Amino acid sequence: MSDLLKSKNFQQGTDIPWEYASPGIQRQIYGYDDRVMLVKVKFEKDAVGSIHEHPHTQVSYVESGVFELTIGDDKQILKTGDGFYVPPNTLHGSVCLEPGVLIDVFSPHREDFI
Repeated sequence: MSDLLKSKNFQQGTDIPWEYASPGIQRQIYGYDDRVMLVKVKFEKDAVGSIHEHPHTQVSYVESGVFELTIGDDKQILKTGDGFYVPPNTLHGSVCLEPGVLIDVFSPHREDFI
């Protein structure tokens, strides 16, 4: 595996820059290789993760805040301690109802993020 497709073994949150993702949304890229990637995503109130799809499997944990999540035709309100699964090529998106953080895991890694 190329070093370009692999993160350092340890990541310190204070050393990882926050990147602009979209209005009111920033992300930090944590550990990854060509098979998996961990991303921390910070949302301001009313920020919208627009409806989109990608070929990656996604599993996410609500570290803090309250979010209205849409996955396919289903919509639910999720709060701190909840999680969700998005199959590949499934339309999904979110609206942040109370400021918060999602911890996203993608498989394989998101090439568009690095």
